[in-house]
Amino acid sequence: MSAQVEEVRLSLGHIELAAHLFGPEDGLPVIALHGWLDNANSFARLAPQLKGLRIVALDLAGHGYSEHRPPGAGYALADYAHDVLRVAEQLGWQRFGLLGHSLGAIISVQLAGALPDRVSHLALIDGVIPPTGAEQDAGERLGMALQAQLRLDGKRKSVYATLEEGVHARMKGMVAVSREAAELLAQRGLMPVPGGYSWRSDSRLTLPSPVRLSEAQAMAHVRRVRCPALLVVAAEGMLARHAALLEQLPFEQATLPGGHHLHLNDQQGAALVADCINRFFGFA
Repeated sequence: MSAQVEEVRLSLGHIELAAHLFGPEDGLPVIALHGWLDNANSFARLAPQLKGLRIVALDLAGHGYSEHRPPGAGYALADYAHDVLRVAEQLGWQRFGLLGHSLGAIISVQLAGALPDRVSHLALIDGVIPPTGAEQDAGERLGMALQAQLRLDGKRKSVYATLEEGVHARMKGMVAVSREAAELLAQRGLMPVPGGYSWRSDSRLTLPSPVRLSEAQAMAHVRRVRCPALLVVAAEGMLARHAALLEQLPFEQATLPGGHHLHLNDQQGAALVADCINRFFGFA
């Protein structure tokens, strides 16, 4: 196990992403993907406890120290999957594992389903498929998204007078996190601006998706996964209340105590998740 962390930047041609490197250079290659509005520090507590893995924990596009997408572009799941594939290509990884939390787990499932021969292992933390939508609502959803894009133009980001205020705002966000988790995310997420501090994340990340998959389409990705797959369900998280979905999944599952950020909120939760993932990868 290595606690050393290396900061790197990856120029993919269409965008430049930041990442943390963990673990031995000859370890099993794994790309780690964080959740919505988080960053690579989502894995700051978990990754040092994982054994035998060479982990590249990305700041996804529009998050942390990574570049934002150019004007006019969006943040579709397929574009994230393309970024991850480009990262693997640049690193020379023909086969690699994926470790994803929340949004990162959703991206991981889609990539593993799209290109099953490229993904060796799939480790998911409280995420699996995106929110789905009814086919008849497609037009209404697109209209809502287009209007939201227009409203966002010229809208200013929130500015916090102190770092403490920015951390407190993250603690009370749409998905609440502990103070320690918020402070870790703030290290890569908050930046100085006139009047105080603001979150680096691209404001476009808060826009509603113009397109949602049907449940059948989302599950089609799941069923194309060919590698060993583990889903860690947080007992007080987002997936625990979706028993019908969990019963459909052909993945190994483990339910652990804690909320949606159980791998980050405290050291005990991170240790439980690490133990589970180490057994899954065969390094317990």
